[in-house]
Amino acid sequence: MSAPAPATTRHVEVAATASWTHRLRRLGVWLAAGALLLALPHVVRNPVAVPVMNQMGIAVVFALSYNMLLGQGGMLSFGHAVYFGLGGFIAAHVLNLAGPGGLYLPVPVLPLVGGLGGLLFAALFGSFSTRRAGTVFAMISLGVGELIAASSLIFDGFFGGEEGVTTNRTRAPLLLGLEFTTDRQVYYLIAGWALVAAALMYSFSRTPVGRMANAVRDNAERAEFVGYSARWVRFVSFCAAGFFAGVAGGLFAINYEILTAENLGLNASGAVLLMTYIGGIGYFVGPILGAVVFTFLQSMLSDYTGIWLLYLGIMFLATVLFVPAGLAGLIAMHLPAWRAGRLRTLAAPYALTALVALVTAAGVIGLLELVHFVVSTSPSRTTMRLFWMTVPARTLAPWLGFAAAAAAGALGVRWAAPRAAAAFAAASRPPGAP
Repeated sequence: MSAPAPATTRHVEVAATASWTHRLRRLGVWLAAGALLLALPHVVRNPVAVPVMNQMGIAVVFALSYNMLLGQGGMLSFGHAVYFGLGGFIAAHVLNLAGPGGLYLPVPVLPLVGGLGGLLFAALFGSFSTRRAGTVFAMISLGVGELIAASSLIFDGFFGGEEGVTTNRTRAPLLLGLEFTTDRQVYYLIAGWALVAAALMYSFSRTPVGRMANAVRDNAERAEFVGYSARWVRFVSFCAAGFFAGVAGGLFAINYEILTAENLGLNASGAVLLMTYIGGIGYFVGPILGAVVFTFLQSMLSDYTGIWLLYLGIMFLATVLFVPAGLAGLIAMHLPAWRAGRLRTLAAPYALTALVALVTAAGVIGLLELVHFVVSTSPSRTTMRLFWMTVPARTLAPWLGFAAAAAAGALGVRWAAPRAAAAFAAASRPPGAP
């Protein structure tokens, strides 16, 4: 009869088994994500869905690269679109050199060219901007962004002036006979690169450099005390973020076949900041959610209202004020209640709060649309389409109705929100707690 294994050996075996189980579960998540990306064009039949999903894939890579700076390294950048735009411009120029008698550069390799371009300029600008952190870094990034935006109107040979640089992906040589003449073919290229880039960025966050970026973000002085250079950790993270931003720029060049100064200006940098914050900077999946939601709203709202940017701004403010952890943080908050099997207890209070919040939103949207209609249209126009209704915008009744809905909804939210919060606290209480 053999002697029982020592307790230490059993603990090691249990830990090894748990580690392999965790790895298999993680691999299953990535395989499921790949299967979902393959199936989406066949499931969603709307003709505009594929172009929107292409835009989402590019935004996901761009937002994840920004999160390497802000979420993982604590570096607030106002000029991250510089590396996205420069990577895209370099990819567009290289694509124009490809073709018969030119470079042998198939389209699937082009995002790598954009990534190398983003890496080159990230190394250049990061060599001095990452020496400092906090507000100083943010101001340097803003200055670099404005510098490149101004240069785009000066160096016409590279940036193409106000018209930008156009290209044609069908001129590139084929790889394994693959053509990219339709949106669906481009979708699979973008989806493949997005999945690979996301996996690489996730792997980077698990490396010692990625872990030390978290330490430098939380306390740079302590990181210095244990022997790591905070500047070099920031520099490596900055270069990695620039590379993946360039990959997103290369995908943009393939998808739209045109790059302009807007792609590296402050608007693009602000958009990626909105995506990342709305999704949640503290979670890897946060920028993915933020990019999908932001792109969907950008694509859909712009077809219905001229003040869609105002609504995105309100959404950003609401996220920062009320849900600072973003959409991913909001989901993570409910995991304890889900594990305890108490999510169903939240259905009624959440539904009531959502209903009164919807009434408030309808009232506020109605008032904003009325103001926009009155200010931006001719006095001869008296009616407008709003909420699938014809509204006499220049009469008093709709103004009073929407104002009453906004006020009543706000009072309802004040009454229902504390009850929803109390229900959430009760559902999240650990089992056995009083």
